[in-house]
Amino acid sequence: MSLRYTIWLLLIADFAIGQVSGNVNYSNRVQLGESNISVNFNSNSDLIIKVKGLNNVHADHYVAMFNISQKGETIEQTHQLLEERIKQVSTAIKNMKQVELVVDMVSFAPQYAYEKEKKVFSKKSYNEIPVGFELQKNLHLKYEAPNQLTELVRICSENEIYDLIGVDYIANDIKGEKKKLMDQADLIVQEKLDRYEKLLSIELDSLEKELVDGFRIIYPVESYKSYQAYSSSSLNEGESSRVNQSQKRNTLYYRPIVNKEFDFVINPVVVEPVIQVLYELRIKIKQPKIKQAKPEKEYMIILPKGEVKKIDIGN
Repeated sequence: MSLRYTIWLLLIADFAIGQVSGNVNYSNRVQLGESNISVNFNSNSDLIIKVKGLNNVHADHYVAMFNISQKGETIEQTHQLLEERIKQVSTAIKNMKQVELVVDMVSFAPQYAYEKEKKVFSKKSYNEIPVGFELQKNLHLKYEAPNQLTELVRICSENEIYDLIGVDYIANDIKGEKKKLMDQADLIVQEKLDRYEKLLSIELDSLEKELVDGFRIIYPVESYKSYQAYSSSSLNEGESSRVNQSQKRNTLYYRPIVNKEFDFVINPVVVEPVIQVLYELRIKIKQPKIKQAKPEKEYMIILPKGEVKKIDIGN
């Protein structure tokens, strides 16, 4: 009996997530985040068992980075003015729990301007001369509660620091979060193996197998999208007018990978940006080679009268 078979699987998770349509649908350029993991087999003629999981990991720490710049007429003045602003930020955050400040140097460069030369009976000419200096540093503010960022932004803005470069999300035990995915995937794989053995009436343990798996980690900064929500009115036909359109506001929003493509999700409810750890496991079960039976040889003899007679000469 040949074990050649084809199985089509539709995997449906034990949960679902829906979302009310909002202004994001004003834009037809919005695309959902990719959740593909680069794990695959070269051959698709054998039985493939796939399990895909998602772990929404909440950050243990956050690091907000602000850029601060200062201009001055002299080197001493520039450094002094910048350090005073940083000192005020450092003093203000001492009242905040578990907030740390680290400062790193970015750049220090002279500033130039043009000075007109005073000449008689000649064309106008200008010379570039130094007029001051600009110093830039980055402030790294580590904090633990997401709502602390609002207070940090307020403190920085009071000291004329407005450039929030970005926020890093840090999880203390990514290795442990990956293990949660692998342990859950192992259980689901075994359930599927047992089910296929029952459906196909075959023993899969004796067949040759191959296994591949892979992870992908998506940080919140990779999952922000933007759109413009607006509608414009049209002028009456034949009316000759010039229309000055107002500037449309861009909306930035967080769009994580959704649950629909996974066999299981750890921490499925996402109410704040999270670190998303994706895992996929694939097992290929090779079909057994069927030995072809060798045909038996028959020997025949033609008699003088044209009759054909079988001769048994043994094996």
